[in-house]
Amino acid sequence: MDVPHWLWLASVGLLVGLLALDVLVIGRRPHEPSLRECTVGIAFYVSLAVLFGIGVLVASGGEYAGEFFAGWLTEYSLSIDNLFVFVIIMARFAVPRELQQTALLVGIILALAMRGVFIALGAAAIASFGWVFYVFGAFLVFTAVKLARARDGDDAKAPENALVRWVEKRFPATPDYHGAALLARVGSRRLVTPMLVVVLALGTTDLIFALDSIPAIYGLTQEPYLVLAANVFALMGLRQLYFLLGGLLERLVHLGLGLSVVLGFIGVKLVLEALHGNTLPFINGGEHVESVPTIPTWLSLAVIVATLALTTVTSLIAVRRAERS
Repeated sequence: MDVPHWLWLASVGLLVGLLALDVLVIGRRPHEPSLRECTVGIAFYVSLAVLFGIGVLVASGGEYAGEFFAGWLTEYSLSIDNLFVFVIIMARFAVPRELQQTALLVGIILALAMRGVFIALGAAAIASFGWVFYVFGAFLVFTAVKLARARDGDDAKAPENALVRWVEKRFPATPDYHGAALLARVGSRRLVTPMLVVVLALGTTDLIFALDSIPAIYGLTQEPYLVLAANVFALMGLRQLYFLLGGLLERLVHLGLGLSVVLGFIGVKLVLEALHGNTLPFINGGEHVESVPTIPTWLSLAVIVATLALTTVTSLIAVRRAERS
């Protein structure tokens, strides 16, 4: 894609504007969003993503539009999986319900900033080292197998976070929350509040999950602009989705299995693409392996949509059967 500089700047400016609006609205009145507020927010961001995809279709063609929609759906699905861990973090730090929206917003801002760095590094690696697709593909297949083999309770905890442990150990914190403030003055001392630890836990935990999601989306498109857009649209509605789904997350019992299928499929796709552009001397003498099949974008999109739809349906059926028995 030929993306002019002004479009990059306009896109980043729109993102900053949306985040600033969120900060102003939530900062002035921390609260637990209503069902209507969550529904409107999700519909707004989903509509923006669909309009963006249509814009890509008109400006650059169906191939790039398909890559965006496949990447966006994958990132969105992986973000829903992240919500399980976010729920655990909120419970662990006993975040009041009226402050959880603020914590999520700040954590998402941190995650967007750090994912931007990851996306830039991934683009640079792909441009300089074609063999990195082998690494990405093998990592995704490994992750898919690990996710598929997970049993109940194995992944029902937040991953170890060295940064959060370091902050908790080095900086004295107040025992109670002081609204949405990250720092508070107690007597003559300025201490961190539990809110600072929570937003660090949310932001850096998402970065850990990005180790899976960034290679996955680069397996669907090598356009950094589309990669960034898919990540932005996936994360921007995550805050409303957290409150809208609530206990419904526990009903998606097959989500992990569905995501393992998607990650495994993308991992295989990456390895096949790496073979087509192979330059490693110990594989086929350093020549391209033209005999292996390629997976077109439309097939990737179809597999992702079908897998996620089947996962949702089978999850609801399994939960309903369990409730009846």
